[in-house]
Amino acid sequence: MSGYALIIVDMLKDNVNTTRHGAMDLAAKAIVPSILELSRAFRRTGNRVIFACDSFMEGDFIFGGRMKPHAIRGTGGDHPIDELEMQPEDLFLQKRRMSSFYKTDLDQTLRTWGVHTAVVCGIVTNVCVLLTAMDAVQNDFRAVLVSDACACYKQEIHDMTIACYSGFVLAPLFRIMTASEIIGELEDVGSSPQKV
Repeated sequence: MSGYALIIVDMLKDNVNTTRHGAMDLAAKAIVPSILELSRAFRRTGNRVIFACDSFMEGDFIFGGRMKPHAIRGTGGDHPIDELEMQPEDLFLQKRRMSSFYKTDLDQTLRTWGVHTAVVCGIVTNVCVLLTAMDAVQNDFRAVLVSDACACYKQEIHDMTIACYSGFVLAPLFRIMTASEIIGELEDVGSSPQKV
């Protein structure tokens, strides 16, 4: 293990394979090839893959706003889309709120695995993906937000989020990278054990 974990956020059946989300559904489907490439590279290099998925309860507080009920626990809609080929060794992490760290055991799990860097992708860039990456730093992990493996329902919101956090004051603890850049880093670390 080289100390990296890939966190794939909210690429779940109720979010992606549905007509009710329109532009978001199309944006999410567009990043599937990048996420597949990432997850395969992580497994190949001996790193962990985590599917962090919304998993709400009927009548959950979160539905008191404009968000429509979805990803209800036990319906199957809260599970990753089949296209992402979740493997038996991958972790399926149910989350009740936006950040994958909030009231889950993700921080403890990452420490148990010896992870120092959380690499985050999925949907949506400016909410669940960003909050997960920020919470990684708040839990003393380095974080990478993968710019071409996350999406938002509006491309301009995605682009503004990436622009806002590129060169952010927390760099290099918080970085924006492309899928090919982080894969290159994984392979470089894997071929040079003395590098971290």
